[in-house]
Amino acid sequence: MLRVKKGAKFVALALTFGVMASAAFQGTNFLFNQVSGDGQEKQEAKLNMASAVSSTSDTADSSEQGDTSGTATVSAIAEAAMPSLVAITSQSVQEMMNWFGQSQVYESESSGSGIIIGQTDTELLIVTNNHVIDGAQTLSVGFIDETAAEAQVKGTDADHDIAVLSVNLSDLSEDTLSQIKVIQIGSSEELKVGEQVVAIGNALGYGQSVTTGIVSALDRAVTIDGVTNLLIQTDAAINPGNSGGALLNMSGQLVGINSAKYSDTTVEGMGYAIPVDDVTDIIENLMNRTVRTEKAPEGQQGFLGITGQDVTAEISEAYGMPKGVYIISVEEGSAAEKAGLQKGDIITKFDGTSVSSLSDLQNLIAYYSSGETVEVTYSRVSDGQYAEQTGEVTLGSNGDSTAASGK
Repeated sequence: MLRVKKGAKFVALALTFGVMASAAFQGTNFLFNQVSGDGQEKQEAKLNMASAVSSTSDTADSSEQGDTSGTATVSAIAEAAMPSLVAITSQSVQEMMNWFGQSQVYESESSGSGIIIGQTDTELLIVTNNHVIDGAQTLSVGFIDETAAEAQVKGTDADHDIAVLSVNLSDLSEDTLSQIKVIQIGSSEELKVGEQVVAIGNALGYGQSVTTGIVSALDRAVTIDGVTNLLIQTDAAINPGNSGGALLNMSGQLVGINSAKYSDTTVEGMGYAIPVDDVTDIIENLMNRTVRTEKAPEGQQGFLGITGQDVTAEISEAYGMPKGVYIISVEEGSAAEKAGLQKGDIITKFDGTSVSSLSDLQNLIAYYSSGETVEVTYSRVSDGQYAEQTGEVTLGSNGDSTAASGK
């Protein structure tokens, strides 16, 4: 299956890659589309989709309705939506070189927003932007009652800047559970230019704040890291920390996921949101993944058989290459060679999970045993452009490959 990515033209320039020094994060949980280990299928999570004719009774009291039929005041929408919004705090370890050429490691903390989009018997499900949680070693989610709980990554889709997190219900008090709620999903396809919208998010990490504006444009093509998405443009303020927050219509329904990543900081009144209709299938797929918590036993871990180097955001922007792992070489007789992977391919997903670095890929593979067949998504140059392809790889064992730096 071949899918051509827009806005990712190949530049025929030789790349010189440095030595990658980052270590794999050992505490990350990885995912697979299978039933749980006890043989019992888990409850399937569904999005709370608005009906074709939606009442505003869940959004605001009738006394707070605006003059326009089927709409509510901004204050009523904000009050009704706040229980569905969360603040996300991520902590990561950064490595940098000092003036003397020595490597120094330090912890960094960043803030973002999230939206409660589902709940099962065991977990609460939250959607946010992938860039909010990318590289995080620990994630904390703060709720409307000012309590917080640890979150795990269910899955990510870097191309659409979407990630789904889970919080164990057992980690939440009855009081917290009584105050939060799942957001109702509206339709971004029904939006019209000039229509009023409301944006809510954890701006600058100060806590949830509300802004309002209009839909300035629809299907606005924006290219970041070599990937083009069609976005909702709004003049509602979307600042750092708002990423992953909600863009709501005047019925209080979610129509977009705000992303400060796309915002133009050189002008005022130009923010962007990911249209919810474009990512509902992606979100539901990520919601229903099962967390793979245990690495394969030593000696049984799968091997891919490549050497590779990170295609960072900077390299992606400079050379029009997709972010991921650039294959420097493929070992003879390896699983990668048998699957048809080639030098110059860029691996972007492993078993449906986005891959942004070689350490990501190595750590993912550690959860899979040799002999397992896994779907791998990669980009290859075709007719002067990078074209996305998907294939299946049956992982080999350590003895199948002599690759030292790539599994």
